[in-house]
Amino acid sequence: MKILVTGGAGFIGSHVVDAYVAIGHEVLIVDNLSTGQRANLNPKAKFIECDIVDQKKIQKIILEEKPDAINHHAAHIQVGYSVKNPQFDAQNNIIGLLNIMEAAKKAGVKRVVMAATGGAMYGNKKTPFTEQMKEQPLSPYGISKRAGELYLNYYHEIHQIHYVSLRYSNVYGPRQNSHGESGVIAIFLEALGEGKPAIINGNGKHTRDYIYVSDVVMANVLALETYFVGELNIGTGIETSTNEVFDKLVSELGIDMPREYGPERIGEQVTSSLDASKAREILDWHVRINFDEGVKRTVAWFKNKA
Repeated sequence: MKILVTGGAGFIGSHVVDAYVAIGHEVLIVDNLSTGQRANLNPKAKFIECDIVDQKKIQKIILEEKPDAINHHAAHIQVGYSVKNPQFDAQNNIIGLLNIMEAAKKAGVKRVVMAATGGAMYGNKKTPFTEQMKEQPLSPYGISKRAGELYLNYYHEIHQIHYVSLRYSNVYGPRQNSHGESGVIAIFLEALGEGKPAIINGNGKHTRDYIYVSDVVMANVLALETYFVGELNIGTGIETSTNEVFDKLVSELGIDMPREYGPERIGEQVTSSLDASKAREILDWHVRINFDEGVKRTVAWFKNKA
């Protein structure tokens, strides 16, 4: 299968590319390198530098390459910045997707797998979140991702393009960029590794569902084969507080660093975890890496990187 991966030089996207290449797919990467890195590019994949907001260029690529499927990971994912600049968020996450889909229908693309959000999709509800809950995102980022799902449903109903939207919980692991691809584990590790304080936003009691990147990659592999159309939660269902994350990282690094607190961020949910029973049933997908093992692997990668 010929697969175009947008954002394929980024944290999650590059791992997805590696997996697709490893199982024999022909892969084309499109990335503007704003947060992605050339070092992440798989040498067996073709790379074209392009911003999905550039309508003429991205549509020319899709029409010329005619991929069988598109894996869409290129996005603006910072919740805090989406609150400050919702227009920028919408330009990347909504208009960028429409640029892709308008070309996809002309090029005969049969399938789209999109990276969405589970953590920012449901609002402050009782956890764990299920796909049956009403979507009530508290940030422009969550809103733009939900809009993307609604557009994908339109292209499926009207243009018969199969889609699966994978609603991730908080993904972490090797290659995560603390500056552009927000993730508290990467942010903390970079600060702690430099001997700087890792500032905890708010009181540190907010909880998140942390999932290791290889488990997310497996969902992207399985989504290529399913007949299912719609949205699937991809998470562990286990909540870990920011304080617990900090303490675990300090312990794994073997350092002595006190907690330091800063202001709470606007648009952040108090708690978040995902019920992924639907993905287990439909994709036969299962979490394989627990939090302790994932942190060990991530810390080891950051140490080697330094």
